[in-house]
Amino acid sequence: MSADTFVSALFIITAVVAAGILINAVYPIVWSTASTFSSSAHETDTRMRTDFQIVATYAKAGIPSEGHIYMKNIGTNPISTGELANGDVFFGKSSEFTRLSYTPTTLTTNGQWNYTFDPSYDTNNNNMWDIGETLHIVAYANTFSPGDPLHFQFVLPNGVWRSQDFTASTN
Repeated sequence: MSADTFVSALFIITAVVAAGILINAVYPIVWSTASTFSSSAHETDTRMRTDFQIVATYAKAGIPSEGHIYMKNIGTNPISTGELANGDVFFGKSSEFTRLSYTPTTLTTNGQWNYTFDPSYDTNNNNMWDIGETLHIVAYANTFSPGDPLHFQFVLPNGVWRSQDFTASTN
């Protein structure tokens, strides 16, 4: 009888240790998977709520050549100045557009872009691109001539993007 008790106790101890090992091996995987699904769902939700539209474009040919692009936030998420500054702008002739670098100061050279908020665009002066507000982007690109076909594309850090093809003006 004591042998049976001893064997039963060993089986119970082995089962408890095995269960502990199994829980320690499986729990981190389950936690990691749940965390991945949660962050993926959050990212998808953010992308779905972020939307903007290019509403007007014009470009002045010359040296330097500059483009002016007006975009309206039509999504349900405001977009911060940090997200705007980390966005990508591609601009230039349709056959040779390039990625421009953001500069928060006054533009002076080719290959740069910035955006402006002024009282007429930032309706509540919070330095966020809120729903319904218009953003003005100025981009300097390689020299182009009047009538040249141009390409503009803006990409936010979360991957939402819009593009527009238009023609350079004569003035």
